[in-house]
Amino acid sequence: MLEPLQQPFMQRALAEVVLVGVAGGALGCWVVHYGFAYATESLAHSLFPGLVVAAIAGVPLLLGAAPAALLAALAIALAASVTRVSRGAAVAVVVTTMFGLGVLLALSPRSSPGIDSLLFGDVFGVGDGDLLAAGLLVLLVGVSLRLLHARLLAVGFDRAAARALGVSPAFVEVALLALLAVATVVAVQGLGNLLVVAVFVAPAAAARLLSDRMVPQLGIAAAIAALAGIAGLYLSYYAGTAGGASVALALVAAYLLALPLSALRRRRSAIAPPEVRIA
Repeated sequence: MLEPLQQPFMQRALAEVVLVGVAGGALGCWVVHYGFAYATESLAHSLFPGLVVAAIAGVPLLLGAAPAALLAALAIALAASVTRVSRGAAVAVVVTTMFGLGVLLALSPRSSPGIDSLLFGDVFGVGDGDLLAAGLLVLLVGVSLRLLHARLLAVGFDRAAARALGVSPAFVEVALLALLAVATVVAVQGLGNLLVVAVFVAPAAAARLLSDRMVPQLGIAAAIAALAGIAGLYLSYYAGTAGGASVALALVAAYLLALPLSALRRRRSAIAPPEVRIA
């Protein structure tokens, strides 16, 4: 059990998955509660061409991801307004187009070797800069969720009442999506563009099965994401499997393990119904 800890690359990978897991697990609780799971996947895929351009140019990924996200949002709004299709269909068309463009750029002669790690992740290749970004992400998510907690609760549980209280649902949702965009850019280094959605959805979905209260859910999801990330890295180290894929598999396995625990919890609730709380 201690052998992997002797390897510097493993030490950095463990630190990365724990930091990203804590931030992604906590943020994911609100993503799941707001029904933004599909938006999370869409956002990750829409960022891909920007990530590729940034990687080719040798600039920080955030500089490429931000304009890609803006372009995707404008394209979705335009597609939904000028065609007789639903917003969901517009999102699907734009996301597919953006992701396809990213693949074409990644396969171009100018793309650098190893750019495929943006798709599947390279958690064993994270450096000090990536760890610093992950640490800052934990700080940003923690502070932001603390400041927005009351507003997130108000909008998430009753939009009409939130407006009456002077809370703007649009502002809250934009702030949540902005946090999600930043977190996606940071997490994509380890898990890749195709697998990053797992860290935001699976731990939060598991925590939702285990608790009815939002604050406990935040802690449970963060713990599940961090522990599953560690388990995935150990699996990768000893089984020789891809790091990002192993972490994603462990995150999904954690959700599956939560299902029987949730069933047991429901049986106990049938005997002694718990007090209903929302925070």
